Amino acid sequence: MAKHSDMSWKKDHPSTLFGNSVQKAERLLKHVKSHPEEIAIEHAFNQIEHAENAFMNAKEYGEHLDTVQQNKEYLEQIKQQLHEMQDK
Repeated sequence: MAKHSDMSWKKDHPSTLFGNSVQKAERLLKHVKSHPEEIAIEHAFNQIEHAENAFMNAKEYGEHLDTVQQNKEYLEQIKQQLHEMQDK
């Protein structure tokens, strides 16, 4: 089996993948704020769903739970803002 370098291991860590998913959801929310088209909103909700799956994986992995919890709270804020944008 190929040996992972420290850097590639960090990229593949479930808590890192979850953090990356939350950051992508944030970028999509910003895009929706500037371009509130239905397709942009749909992409943002799809990313939130992806991030929620990544959260479950990170939680199951059981490490860096403080960071995971902070990202989960931020994801909930993003979701709330997106719902507000959708209701406009």
